[in-house]
Amino acid sequence: MAAVGGVGDDVSAGGDIPAGQHQSAVSYRTFGWLILMIMAAFLINNYLTFWQDLPGIAPIFGGPANGSMPIVWSWVQLAIYGGAIVWAVLLVQRSKDRSLREDSKKISDINAYLIRAMFFAVLIVGLVDAVISFLRVEGLLEAVVGADMAANLGRSQFRGGYVHMPLIGLSFVIAAFTRTLGFIWLALLVVVAELLIVVGRFILSYEQAFMADLVRFWYAALFLFASAYTLLEEGHVRVDVFYAGMSARTKGYVNAIGSVVLGMSLCAVIILIGMAGKQNVINAPILSYETTQAGFGLYVKYLMAGFLGVFAVTMMIQFVSYFLDAIADIRGEPGGRDHENHPVN
Repeated sequence: MAAVGGVGDDVSAGGDIPAGQHQSAVSYRTFGWLILMIMAAFLINNYLTFWQDLPGIAPIFGGPANGSMPIVWSWVQLAIYGGAIVWAVLLVQRSKDRSLREDSKKISDINAYLIRAMFFAVLIVGLVDAVISFLRVEGLLEAVVGADMAANLGRSQFRGGYVHMPLIGLSFVIAAFTRTLGFIWLALLVVVAELLIVVGRFILSYEQAFMADLVRFWYAALFLFASAYTLLEEGHVRVDVFYAGMSARTKGYVNAIGSVVLGMSLCAVIILIGMAGKQNVINAPILSYETTQAGFGLYVKYLMAGFLGVFAVTMMIQFVSYFLDAIADIRGEPGGRDHENHPVN
């Protein structure tokens, strides 16, 4: 499997759109960017509402307010959605001559960056947290960092807020400058971590909770974060009994409709159900920095809940890219995929 950095790198930009087809291409592009911008506005408001205790937009429509801040903040949050919609429309209007395939590639490249950043995040956070947990379980942490810091590192809110979050921020910086690592390396790390458990258990008679936690942490990231890349490479399991015999134009219709009806709708449901409230399945563990009950395990359970959100967001982005590429197939634009052999032309 190629490195994540290559997601969308080889997608052809496609040819120029005939003048008579500009308007319809603009409509499709506007639809795609509206989906992405509205999702971004939802995520921003989710942070403002549940992390910064802003009231949310619900009070505007007669719903309950979060926290006790003035209702004027609800209008500010609603304005974020308005700004996102305007931004999407202006973005497309200012680049009317851009082809659907160019937009598809650009969106895939954005997604590739996000996935690379998440890869580095789970790599670095996993290693650092494993070291901290090892020092704690062996009684060495206090000697290394001092009694006060050792006590703080035993609290999930401190370790999450002051260790994990800065490391995640560092991962976004690293992802902007390198494309050298991909999911093949994360798969190798899962194997190495599992091998260490086997060696420790059966040869050294040594095993700790954080070792199994590290395997689960990386294993979950491998499958959930790689899903968008697998979609781009058409690597997901699909019954091709009818699809394989279709023309390129018909395949475009199938992929476009499937992206909207099955793909985007699924991602929207995951995001809404998981993040619409403070007690929802994604928000609740993250807000409380939830950890496992094993006293000296990794403090990353809350991040694993967030993996589902990362999965939904990256898949939504990739489905938008896939939708635009499918519309380009319907319109007969050059530079399309070879759907028989899966790799990108």
